[in-house]
Amino acid sequence: MKIKKGDLVLITAGKDKGRTGKIIKSFPKDLKVLVEGINLKKKHVRPKREGEKGQVVDIPAAINISNVKIICSKCGKATRVGYTIEKDVKNRICKKCKQPI
Repeated sequence: MKIKKGDLVLITAGKDKGRTGKIIKSFPKDLKVLVEGINLKKKHVRPKREGEKGQVVDIPAAINISNVKIICSKCGKATRVGYTIEKDVKNRICKKCKQPI
């Protein structure tokens, strides 16, 4: 999986198309990621104690990695991720500016 936790990404499909956000968590087996503030779903939460009221909370839902593009920290453009191998170490690079991400 080429996208990791903490990467800044651009959403390319769905109701949040064109928005950007930071990856909170990734699910490599499912090929999905959680993006901060993107793809929010409403969840009804029961009251914890007697006398409290229940509430509706917005939580982020997972989005497929095919619907996100990483934003390069050097050139600032949404791009694909490539790799270079130097001394048995794999480094991620931007496909547009060829700089390490």
